[in-house]
Amino acid sequence: MRGFSYLKKALHIRSSCSRLLVVSCISSGGLLVYAENVDNNEKIVERSRLDSKKRKKIVVLGTGWAGTSFLKDMDISSYDVEVVSPRNYFAFTPLLPSVTCGTVEARSVVEPVRNIIKKRSGEIQFWEAECLKIDPENHQVICRSTVENLVGENDFSLEYDHLVVAVGAQVNTFNTPGVVEHCHFLKEVEDAQKIRRTVIDCFEKAVLPGLSDEERRTNLHFVIVGGGPTGVEFAAELHDFVHEDLVKLYPSVKDLVKITVIQSGDHILNTFDERISCFAETKFQRDGIEVLTGCRVVRVSEHSVNMKVKSTGEYVVVPHGMVVWSTGVGTRPFVRDFMEEIGQGKRWILATDEWLRVKDCPDVYAIGDCTTVDQRKIMEDISTIFEAADTDRSGTLTIEEFQDVLEDIIIRYPQVELYLKSNHLFQVTELFKDSEGNEREEVDIEGFKLALSHVDSQMKSLPATAQVAAQQGSYLAGCFNRWEQCNANPEGPRLFGSAGRHAFRPFTYRHLGQFAPLGGSKAAAELPGDWVSMGRSTQWLWYSVYASKQVSWRTRILVVWDWTRRYIFGRDSSRI
Repeated sequence: MRGFSYLKKALHIRSSCSRLLVVSCISSGGLLVYAENVDNNEKIVERSRLDSKKRKKIVVLGTGWAGTSFLKDMDISSYDVEVVSPRNYFAFTPLLPSVTCGTVEARSVVEPVRNIIKKRSGEIQFWEAECLKIDPENHQVICRSTVENLVGENDFSLEYDHLVVAVGAQVNTFNTPGVVEHCHFLKEVEDAQKIRRTVIDCFEKAVLPGLSDEERRTNLHFVIVGGGPTGVEFAAELHDFVHEDLVKLYPSVKDLVKITVIQSGDHILNTFDERISCFAETKFQRDGIEVLTGCRVVRVSEHSVNMKVKSTGEYVVVPHGMVVWSTGVGTRPFVRDFMEEIGQGKRWILATDEWLRVKDCPDVYAIGDCTTVDQRKIMEDISTIFEAADTDRSGTLTIEEFQDVLEDIIIRYPQVELYLKSNHLFQVTELFKDSEGNEREEVDIEGFKLALSHVDSQMKSLPATAQVAAQQGSYLAGCFNRWEQCNANPEGPRLFGSAGRHAFRPFTYRHLGQFAPLGGSKAAAELPGDWVSMGRSTQWLWYSVYASKQVSWRTRILVVWDWTRRYIFGRDSSRI
């Protein structure tokens, strides 16, 4: 109220040469002084903050799983946060295969970004634009608006104190000829909508009079390249759509429909437990879905797919009505340019350290599918670890001395714990056994190196999944929230080779399991603790988990209603 009284009084302050307006900005902790010169119409705006400590500015690129998780968990009271993304919504990507066939509607799996950020206690600025370039030297990002044909400049730049790159990845075509021109992808909501329209187009074209049976078969041959979770789930959804809904609407061509999955590896779902792969292949065979393993696609044309059979070297031509390409992810062009600029040009994906900081680039962080965590090998630091543990400087390490640093080692090098578990070593003393299996009370540096020489073999890259991206976004938000606290009182492992500790604990991925819906109200799941579940009960578990993981009650209710509607009325086959 006091600020408004100042404003009212200031409006009456006049002079023949100039006008002065003073506004007290109590809420922002600053003073805004605005002076307007009538003679030359020059305007000068000056802001001086009462708080001498300026709030840091964080720019977030992307509104996918990583970016949205970061925003939801971020305490923005201590930072100015700006978000840049070419799409103004968050999409629940695990349900995109369901969108392709109308099991779930597109708007049921998206939540507007502005709905998400308005629920935060503070202000987050959102700009609908795409990033063109990252300028780490000047702490700037160059962006371009995605809204065209309207007045105003499209290009603009943003300065940052901290940059969070969470732009995801694009489809990896492996430079296969014809893929970009003739294949559908399944990365975005728009991709799912396009596939849905094309499926209906194939059926509508197939029932037209004057076509031969061979032409009808070609139009109704749906080819999925890639036997990973996305490709398998889409094949299952398409099979259910065809046999539960479309054959009733297009009975004349029901016997001409064919679905084929082409996989370069020996099995589909090869990242899952072997029992799940076998179960999926058996079910697909029973459902009439053709699975071609050990085949590599070398070219895609408008009406055919050329592939090479690895076992025989034979080239085979497969006619198609639609091809969906689902074979992995690649780096976006502007991220590739950024990698060239910071000396990572020879890598296939942007690398960060264990704290999700882009290597050799201060104040830039990367999370989600656009990055990989470059875990440091324990053998690179084995000498400094030995020196830190050898407190009595005897040149040998006792079991007690090793146990004193074991917790810090496991935190800093998580592959150690994986190695112990995979080799069923429940006591650290088992690492110090000699070649005959006898326990040793102490070891020298060479024995210490030998004991840990195979630990780094347990290092694995994290998968490009929504689960990993969400955990990384939440972890990084927690680091920013505790920035001052942890820099004053570090909580991370000790710094081997120097005094002190790391400010934060490094990022650790916790695998919570993964699902593979296989159609026909059946699914398979790989759960923590090496549990495997398959069948109808797993499908209901999938329903409950995916409903609970929605980002809002609005989308949660819409998704559940879509599943209910599909059971009652079937899927909609309208081409819209």
